[in-house]
Amino acid sequence: MSEQEHRRARRGRAVRWGVPIAAVAVVAGAVGAGPVIAAVQGDPALPERTAEQLLADAVRASESGLKPMSGTLVQTSSFGLPGLPQVTGTGGSSPTALLAGSHELKVWYGGADKVRLALPGRMSETDLIVGGGQAWLWESDANRATRVKADPAELAEHGAGHGAGHGPGRGTHGPGPTGALPQGATPQQIAQELLKRADADTAVGVTSNEKVAGRDAYQLTLAPKDASSLVKEIRLALDGETLTPLRVQVYAEGSAEPAFEVGFTTVTFTPPAPENFAFTPPPGAEVEEKSLSDLAPGLTERQDKSEEMKGEAEIVGKGWTAVAVLPFSLRDLQEGRPEQAPGGEAAEAARDADAVAEALLKSATPVSGPWGNGKVIRTKLVSALLTDDGRLLVGAVTPEKLVEVAGRK
Repeated sequence: MSEQEHRRARRGRAVRWGVPIAAVAVVAGAVGAGPVIAAVQGDPALPERTAEQLLADAVRASESGLKPMSGTLVQTSSFGLPGLPQVTGTGGSSPTALLAGSHELKVWYGGADKVRLALPGRMSETDLIVGGGQAWLWESDANRATRVKADPAELAEHGAGHGAGHGPGRGTHGPGPTGALPQGATPQQIAQELLKRADADTAVGVTSNEKVAGRDAYQLTLAPKDASSLVKEIRLALDGETLTPLRVQVYAEGSAEPAFEVGFTTVTFTPPAPENFAFTPPPGAEVEEKSLSDLAPGLTERQDKSEEMKGEAEIVGKGWTAVAVLPFSLRDLQEGRPEQAPGGEAAEAARDADAVAEALLKSATPVSGPWGNGKVIRTKLVSALLTDDGRLLVGAVTPEKLVEVAGRK
């Protein structure tokens, strides 16, 4: 990979940190809402709480917003995607690179307008600094500083995702309490939705003797009662003092290790020093000005396409075994192919996505039923069925469940 390609890959990595959260979003949407009571297990090192008390307290804490803090996050993914190819984004920025392996992110959070993210590399670091009414992207390996031409509110909206931090059915625009943090990048963002969605189809337990990032923590476990779910359980570690989520682990059926995990390895709940959010390009650095669209090609179009697909989707069932059904065909996979994409990073991303799509289709298993024929793909946490009559069925369920749902026309 040339030096220019390496710089593009690192920049894309900063933008795409939250890509693998798609699978977790399916899981999060598969849990309903309501109180559950469970007994405390183990030898508690913290004040004893029932699961019902802990759920209620944690929801209240999450609604009050993220507290000032700093720490180091590690995200580890092992979704078990069949036939995952080696693609061009070898710097850890490609969609496939983020679907497997571990990735580290350093976070300083002083409020929605005071955020710093750092992606450390072997011999360099990429930083996104929001503060003082402006935003900078610093790439130490290229000695390049890019001033992002967007106000903090706009940056937060693109970084946190539409409606991030708002519960289901609430506002769909503007940043949530986690400000400019990328959507799904932190345990807080994932846990906020999960904590609101535990119903009678969920078995809930709690222990109070966990240690996460050196802090005493409660651990909630949420497990589906329906055997057709691919999820074995979700474990949420909550700080014993602040009830801030410190770690989220998603376990697949039959797996001893998490298929997805994001959590702090170090964390401090004190306001970061103001100098963390101030940046002045060093002497001799190349300084550029770019817009958000320059840094994330096609971001707006992808968001619009995602919203359009959500509007077209029909949800069959509820809870852990909910299945999304939407119009889709092989022709849709041809859109954005490398030969049709613009040059640069956008073309690289298109090539990577195309390689992943082809690998998944090659691994697909033919299935049929009274409804017709199709191809099904199963990973550790998510199954997808593409039917010949132009439907895509996706859920954190077994392929057999998808075939059953496909017959409900």
